[in-house]
Amino acid sequence: MEIHVNYLAILVAAIANYVIATIWYAVLFGKLWKKLTGITDMKPSPMNIILVFIGSLVLSFVLYHSIVFGNAYFKMSGIAGGLMGGFFGWLGYIAPVTLSTKLYEKKPWGLWLLDNAFWFISLLVMGTILSVWI
Repeated sequence: MEIHVNYLAILVAAIANYVIATIWYAVLFGKLWKKLTGITDMKPSPMNIILVFIGSLVLSFVLYHSIVFGNAYFKMSGIAGGLMGGFFGWLGYIAPVTLSTKLYEKKPWGLWLLDNAFWFISLLVMGTILSVWI
């Protein structure tokens, strides 16, 4: 199976992930996140910002391939395929891994819900962007 990679779609999805994270954690839920994590002062360095964006690019690249295979398997495409890819990416990878971490670290359930709601929304948006542009 030959896969054509749309690097523009990957870049746009990574930017979307970054923007959603900024709005989610800085504007909407910044105070709650700080309270739940115990972090009082959060001033990311420029290198930290770059590393987070690189992580978003890697996530977009992996999610892109996951959606390509998922769309081929389920014979779906477009928005429905992207939403399904994002949902199963969250359900199969993000939710169980973060749940395991939450249980071992004994962090508040509210933090797990806050972080997972972010990932759920972000993966749905990224999946839709990537699937529409396949």
